[in-house]
Amino acid sequence: MLNLVYNLGCAPDKNFETPDNLCNADLVATISLEDLKNIYVDGVIEIQEDLVLEAIVISSDKEGNFFSVLHCQDKPINPSGGIQLEVDLQNLHLQYPVGSKVFIKLKGLYLGKSKDTYKIGGLFTSFGNLSVGRLPALSLKEHVFLSCEEQQELEPTVIEIPQISDQLINTLVRFNDVEFLEEELQLTFAEEKEETGRTLQSCDEDILKLVNSGYSNFYDSILPNLNGTITGVLSKSSKDYQLIIRSLDDLNFNKERCVEEITEFTSDAIFISELADPNNTSLGRFVELYNASDSTLVLNKWTLQRYTNGNIEVSSEVNLSGLEVAPQSTIVIAPSADNFNSIYGFLPNLEVGINSPADSNGDDNLILVDPFGKIIDVFGVVGEDGSGTNHEFEDGRAVRKSEVQNGNPVYDFSEWIITNDSGEDGTINNPGVAPESYTPGVHN
Repeated sequence: MLNLVYNLGCAPDKNFETPDNLCNADLVATISLEDLKNIYVDGVIEIQEDLVLEAIVISSDKEGNFFSVLHCQDKPINPSGGIQLEVDLQNLHLQYPVGSKVFIKLKGLYLGKSKDTYKIGGLFTSFGNLSVGRLPALSLKEHVFLSCEEQQELEPTVIEIPQISDQLINTLVRFNDVEFLEEELQLTFAEEKEETGRTLQSCDEDILKLVNSGYSNFYDSILPNLNGTITGVLSKSSKDYQLIIRSLDDLNFNKERCVEEITEFTSDAIFISELADPNNTSLGRFVELYNASDSTLVLNKWTLQRYTNGNIEVSSEVNLSGLEVAPQSTIVIAPSADNFNSIYGFLPNLEVGINSPADSNGDDNLILVDPFGKIIDVFGVVGEDGSGTNHEFEDGRAVRKSEVQNGNPVYDFSEWIITNDSGEDGTINNPGVAPESYTPGVHN
């Protein structure tokens, strides 16, 4: 849910005097960041035109959590995007402090994209593969120039974790009301000399990784055990977004931690009430659950498991979180909502795909499990192929008798009426035809 090796590394000594930087008052931007990104097509591109990009520095290697890289965005407030410049130089914060406006002469630099992250820098070759690498230190003064304007006052983009998008990569963002996972408290920000991920979460349990360098000045500081605000540069690794802070000043954790809302419960008042494998079409398969209680049941972290044929390990599983079952009512789970609707005339409560627990061909076993791992209800015998047994509903259905009011963690044939295409072992030889042979959504 970016390869940070170049960001997070070792900066052995950052106690240098600030160099005398000469600003440049003559340069003017000739291309926007958005237009620069539009130049990119694929691979690595050498920029051959005399283009100048204006950007604002948002990263700092002063505390050692960034290494040989400048992260820049196009505006100090409400940026439209960002980019990173790879540089073979340490202590960049002395020359390019946070908030500095810089002009980047792009001619001769290389533009690339890695894991949705745009980069500019030198050229790196490995086994014939080209990528953006670090710009040599001596070339830096030929390409990156400080503006003579005063440092800009940055205003991080305040977002919530679900609002993160690729457009915000390489920009400064802020998250309010977040905290570190309880199981990570008492850990340090990073393991010594190792890039380390720690986990932030919101009170809604949305997750974001914070990535820290084991060479940073604060790597051995203990994670705060409170709730608060964090600011950092957004990055991406594979498909997962990550946050990198510049220093511990980017954290302001001073509030009580989130109060955990307990939504998990257990009850045997909900159980499997109908299973369908129509003889005329496999598209009409479904599983129905019934709530026999007088209260609405919220199935947070409940699961429905399928054991195909005689398997003793779970073949497929459905997470039922988000589903609610009203009193004395049912919910229906189907492989395809569109196919189910075309056959039965209404949409199922949950679409789960083929080869799921709702897509059984009649000789499989199903188990309903509560959030605590307790088996609440069972159809069939795990480890026994249903063919020719009293739990086969191939080309038919299995429907729970109306007098049954509770789930049963042990399969009991006497609680079921089962039809199929064989009539073996006490079942009824009566193949079903959808929709008329089935009653999804209704349990008598």
